[in-house]
Amino acid sequence: MAATQSTMLALGTPAPAFALPDVRTGNTLDLTSFATDSALLVVFLCAHCPYVLHVAPELARIAQDYTNKPLHIVGITSNDIEQYPQDAPEPTAQFANTYHLHFPILYDASQAVAKAYSAACTPDFFLFNPARHLVYRGQIDSSRPHRGPDRPGIGELNGSELRAAIDSTLAGKAVPEPHRPSIGCSIKWLPGNEPKYFTH
Repeated sequence: MAATQSTMLALGTPAPAFALPDVRTGNTLDLTSFATDSALLVVFLCAHCPYVLHVAPELARIAQDYTNKPLHIVGITSNDIEQYPQDAPEPTAQFANTYHLHFPILYDASQAVAKAYSAACTPDFFLFNPARHLVYRGQIDSSRPHRGPDRPGIGELNGSELRAAIDSTLAGKAVPEPHRPSIGCSIKWLPGNEPKYFTH
């Protein structure tokens, strides 16, 4: 399947509410679980996507590097686990532990939250300021994973664009444009549940 790009949700959009179980603990977390005086990074991801596996080490570094900064990170996995059982909560928890993703990852079984965010691909990044307005959506950086002999990886995985967006937000500044869309595997929608913006 061809790579899918972010829908590029309108800047300024309020963060859609959610209340979802954590894949590790089963505890339900919602938007109010994350301090409102901190920026919030919402990442749609899954355990099997090569694009997610590519960025996972940098996501772990970002989480570590911003531990003492006013930033919260939450992952959300929304894939159809009947077709992709490797993206079910238990294997997702194992994936998160393997890659040292020490932030909550929530399971969106109905895919309603993915739709509310207009999430299209994995990974898909949405950064909100402390007022919970969208200030950045786009790629982590310009690197891409190795996809076989005729599709070599490109670029350096360094999180440069996402880190710059986070730094601007934490400094109370606007994130400079342009924002380049994230690219990855499409979210695997439940049969008949595909949103209007899904084009594949």
